[in-house]
Amino acid sequence: MITSSATRTRVLGIEGTAWAASAAVFDTETDDVFIETDAYEPDSGGIHPREAAEHMHDAIPRVVETALTHARETFDGPDTEPPVDAIAFSRGPGLGPCLRTVGTAARALAQSLDVPLIGVNHMVAHLEIGRHTADFDSPVCLNASGANAHLLAYRNGRYRVLGETMDTGVGNAIDKFTRHVGWSHPGGPKVEAAAKDGELIDLPYVVKGMDFSFSGIMSAAKQRYDDGVPVEDICYSLQETIFAMLTEVAERALSLTGSDELVLGGGVGQNARLREMLADMCAQRGADFHAPEPRFLRDNAGMIAVLGAKMYEADETLAIEDSRVDPNFRPDQVPVTWRTDEPELAVGRGGDGAGGETEQVQGAEAVVDLDPTTGHVTKRRRPKAYRHPDLDERLRTERTRLEARLTNLARREGVPTPVLSDIDPKESLLEFAFVGDCDLRAVLDDESGKTHVRNVGRHLARLHRAGIVHGDPTTRNVRVAADRTYFIDFGLGYHTDHVEDYAMDLHVFDQSLVGTANDPEPLREAVREGYREVGEERVLERLLDVEGRGRYVGGEG
Repeated sequence: MITSSATRTRVLGIEGTAWAASAAVFDTETDDVFIETDAYEPDSGGIHPREAAEHMHDAIPRVVETALTHARETFDGPDTEPPVDAIAFSRGPGLGPCLRTVGTAARALAQSLDVPLIGVNHMVAHLEIGRHTADFDSPVCLNASGANAHLLAYRNGRYRVLGETMDTGVGNAIDKFTRHVGWSHPGGPKVEAAAKDGELIDLPYVVKGMDFSFSGIMSAAKQRYDDGVPVEDICYSLQETIFAMLTEVAERALSLTGSDELVLGGGVGQNARLREMLADMCAQRGADFHAPEPRFLRDNAGMIAVLGAKMYEADETLAIEDSRVDPNFRPDQVPVTWRTDEPELAVGRGGDGAGGETEQVQGAEAVVDLDPTTGHVTKRRRPKAYRHPDLDERLRTERTRLEARLTNLARREGVPTPVLSDIDPKESLLEFAFVGDCDLRAVLDDESGKTHVRNVGRHLARLHRAGIVHGDPTTRNVRVAADRTYFIDFGLGYHTDHVEDYAMDLHVFDQSLVGTANDPEPLREAVREGYREVGEERVLERLLDVEGRGRYVGGEG
């Protein structure tokens, strides 16, 4: 719980991005959140936009009147004053017809009560309700909902997207399988129940840096079902694989940003197995984890009201004429004026390696030991407590072999990499020569930062010309010295001739720049300049397509 402000604020929030017609009242003095919700329930299949809009039109007046009645009953001011200080509404992202219904209701109520209007980003609200209820300073947020799946972290006055789904939201992905099986909506709880009696089968596991994809695993799951594999085994494996992917990218985000706080948002966050995996991961790396109570995980107006109160106190209100809804409202478009604190970036990962005892650095996947007497680095992929043992062993062994092979192949293509001196796939162990003075993220804001970033563009182009994808080119996986820019950590790499994969490689690096640089825009241009010098223009053209796909729509699956 966050200590209330000196001035009491009461905000009425209205949510209606897709499924839930919801209204809430938040009181900063008592920290009380009253929520009234009427959720749309389709007769079959997933969401039907026209039906959802009709439900929103019918339900919003009812839930708003209930919340407003509560506000009046708990208001201790004079009858001549409005019972709330502001009206907050979900401005986006979401389904346009649903959002417009909510926007109309919010404008009418704000004008009727003569109070300010506040437009809230639905996805930022998921993060802020977790931050609020946990009393965390600067957490990474994993948002796992129906139509969305992404990682957010605060940097330079905005919540930055560090990683996201490359196709569909996690809840919608699961629903696609349950519709194939013939189960009614919602599918997530039915998969969770069936998984209790299942055993692990192999399904595709697709992680690219901090991005991830569900299309392949869904196609495979449907095919396994059609082939007669027991549905409980498929459900168990879907959970173990999909949630392991989400937990892995969350750990990568913690490692990149140096944060030791993780919050969960979104309706899929109600799944007990997902929460268990995230808690296990955080415990293993010494981080704090928080999942809000279920009423704050699914679509709800409580989170809209809580963030609305923060925005009201920061004077972030809207004129009626400027309150148009935005179905594609991305979280990184929101100026976070209600926060002034900037998290400290934990640089880590060794200095010059001279003197002292062996230094140990914990990354997202492995523990790295630097021996100053030999100048060698030993990297061990430790078992992950959150993953199924069989899946964990497969991934650690495969990635250890890949890293060794691609590290050597990259050097043959003219990309500076550490020299490999030993490998033990069974123990998931690699031994390299120590390279560089620090991680790239430590010098991004120095004069040399732009030069090194341009070198990253050149190096990625050389890899792609050779048919190699790094898979995880972040500012933590690039080491720098005065005159060299080294690539390390090829464990997520692979061979391909697809331009989409090359563009995704650039996209991963681009996202890490946004998440770790104070002024990322010149650096983002520098990496493109470097790539253009060596690589193919078609990759940069595809990168624009990747960046402009607009993966954000509202609602829980």
